Amino acid sequence: MNPVIGLDISKGESHAQAFSERGMPFGKTFKFEHNLEGLASFLRYAQGVESYTGQRPAVVLEATGHYHSPVIQFLDEHQYLYIVINPLISHQAKKMNLRKVKTDVADAYQLGEMFYKEEL
Repeated sequence: MNPVIGLDISKGESHAQAFSERGMPFGKTFKFEHNLEGLASFLRYAQGVESYTGQRPAVVLEATGHYHSPVIQFLDEHQYLYIVINPLISHQAKKMNLRKVKTDVADAYQLGEMFYKEEL
């Protein structure tokens, strides 16, 4: 298995979609706030993915100016591998999708899929 969590970050909150392997979403999209309680719930979510797959998931997210800073710091502290993608690259990948859906849930899902397609 090659688990990943796609993370769509916005002001004050994020949406996460985990994949246990390519084409295999793990559970539903998870929403959390950028405070201690929210980040702790995200850690439990990531640990659940790790427990299921036997491997620590990588986290893929878009660069969002300063909004992603608390999440990056949290991932560093807990030694998670994260990949920050240039928004122009993820925008190009979204344009290839037939459905033009712009929601935080869809973006989190797309970032997770991009991990496998782009072989990040």
